[in-house]
Amino acid sequence: MTQSDSLTASRTGEVAAVIVAAGRGERAGQSVEGPKQYRQIGGKPVLRHTLETFLTDPRIGRVVVAIHPDDEALFAEATAGLTDDRVIAIHGGHSRQASTRLALLALYDPSPQTVLIHDGVRPFIDRELIDRIIAAVEDGRGALPSLPVADTIKRAGPAGNIAETVPRHDLHAAQTPQGFPFALIAAAHERAHKLGREDFTDDASIAEWAKIPVRLVAGSVDNIKLTWARDIALADERLTRPSVFPDVRTGNGYDVHTFADGDAVVLCGVAIPYHKRLSGHSDADVGLHALTDALLATCGAGDIGTHFPPSDPQWKGAASHIFLEHAAAIVREAGGRIANVDVTIVCEAPKIGPHRESMTAALASMLNIAPHRISIKATTNEKMGFVGREEGIASIATASVIYPGEVPA
Repeated sequence: MTQSDSLTASRTGEVAAVIVAAGRGERAGQSVEGPKQYRQIGGKPVLRHTLETFLTDPRIGRVVVAIHPDDEALFAEATAGLTDDRVIAIHGGHSRQASTRLALLALYDPSPQTVLIHDGVRPFIDRELIDRIIAAVEDGRGALPSLPVADTIKRAGPAGNIAETVPRHDLHAAQTPQGFPFALIAAAHERAHKLGREDFTDDASIAEWAKIPVRLVAGSVDNIKLTWARDIALADERLTRPSVFPDVRTGNGYDVHTFADGDAVVLCGVAIPYHKRLSGHSDADVGLHALTDALLATCGAGDIGTHFPPSDPQWKGAASHIFLEHAAAIVREAGGRIANVDVTIVCEAPKIGPHRESMTAALASMLNIAPHRISIKATTNEKMGFVGREEGIASIATASVIYPGEVPA
């Protein structure tokens, strides 16, 4: 596939992608179909699935695919009929790091603003994860999709016995695509190459070495790397098996707090100037409290009081985003993906409408989900009851979460 003339124009703001697909895939065993990136899953080569996802995103410009020199025919067959002229194939190097560097070189003149670097054998990448990575890349900072490590980690001793148990509270499993400002990561690769450093296992480790900050972004449990023959078989089964009943769960939450003297009301993480405040042990954010309960309900994890009892003095005056982020982490550790959240604020005052956009942005940041998956509404109580008498504010929240597997019969 060739570049069109339009690809030689200015690249201001362009997001380019590098797909690393030059490996031999020896751990997956031998196959007449070739290396694992060319094996069939769901009737198409693994690499074809990966490419098609990136090409459905209109913000992605050039897509450079690093392939092995021996795989030109396999690549041509895998991309037959894929006429998108954004795709550029180059020969990779002797290692993943070398292949990535060569692919980055192909993006010079003109250079993109941002580059996403992805393993060709992660075919279940989705648009939402790409969105999260692009949004997190800023001037001077990259982004890495990851999942908190759920398994207990052991370090082996020299005799094969357990030497120690590694604390996992701050451990994350790295995924791709890893996103960076192009100029920074390209320069880091060139510097590593000139110094003969070829021991980096991913691009985030090169960025770390080059003192480029990299933010952790919520990854996807589906975004698996196909390493072993069994992985490929399971991927094919996933794409060809009959329809199942997905495990979609819904949780509800409700909270209410009374007013006290003050100068602002905190709702969904946003401080709204007002002549009163909400009274509670924490910051009394009824929106976040109700949503915390809704998320916990989707995996039977109790309620907000179970995890943050009001009798515990450490939570006095605490910001409620702590509670919501904790609930979201529990959901993700259970393999859940938050599909959408809906929060209704019931009050006579203050007005919610002018602050809805800020609230949505705050929730998107706390939950690591796209803003279009968040609904924030407000209604009055028609002057009835304690809300109607302006004695307090109530909130109702609903969360929908998709968990791995299917609903049993």
